[in-house]
Amino acid sequence: MADNDKKDVEAKNMDRRQFITGVGGMGAGLVLGGFLVKGFLFPDEVFAIPASEGYLLVDTKKCAACTSCMLACSLAHHGQSNYSLSRIQITQDSFAAFPNDVQLSQCRQCPYPSCVDACPTGANHVDAENGNVRTIDESKCIGCERCVNACPFTPSRAVWNPDDKHAQKCDLCAETPHWDEQGGPGGKQACIEVCPMKAIAFTKDIPVQSTTGYDVDLGSTSKPWAAIGFTGEGTGLGAAGH
Repeated sequence: MADNDKKDVEAKNMDRRQFITGVGGMGAGLVLGGFLVKGFLFPDEVFAIPASEGYLLVDTKKCAACTSCMLACSLAHHGQSNYSLSRIQITQDSFAAFPNDVQLSQCRQCPYPSCVDACPTGANHVDAENGNVRTIDESKCIGCERCVNACPFTPSRAVWNPDDKHAQKCDLCAETPHWDEQGGPGGKQACIEVCPMKAIAFTKDIPVQSTTGYDVDLGSTSKPWAAIGFTGEGTGLGAAGH
């Protein structure tokens, strides 16, 4: 009888070891079907990640690629005009035709953020005090760049700070020590304030989760865009654009 009990225990231990070996690379925080699972393999709790209360929308048809947004972002957060420190990035393709020659890359505040899940220290987190914005606590960042690599978009929306050697990302200007304005979902965003073309907008509604869901029509049906044939399909913020 004792021998049978011992065999049962050994079999259970073997099954558990095999299970751990099979999923060993998945880590302590998992995103499964839109739920964040905390704990190692056998979590104590499973809970939905609260949605961010703010999102940035862009209109590449209106963007003039002047980089004012990048300079304002760097100045507000770091007190210096440095493109490498901007949390919103403009990339240009000189060989592409308008409007595909310009791309604005801003954090999407994803409903299921892979960057948050990838962070081993909790530096990349959901900030409940600032409208559930997905942001990075620089004091906890160890510079592993896992969040930079985990972001599913190109370029990564988690940006590497080459000066201070840590990751950073758009916080909707919730923490801007060099700008005397209240930011975050309930305040202002420096990039929106300075954009001369009004190509960036704020919304509290979760955008369509697609490759173009954050690139919308912000009124590009008016002149001069309509005059050159780019009339768009809608005029509201919710109209997915291009």
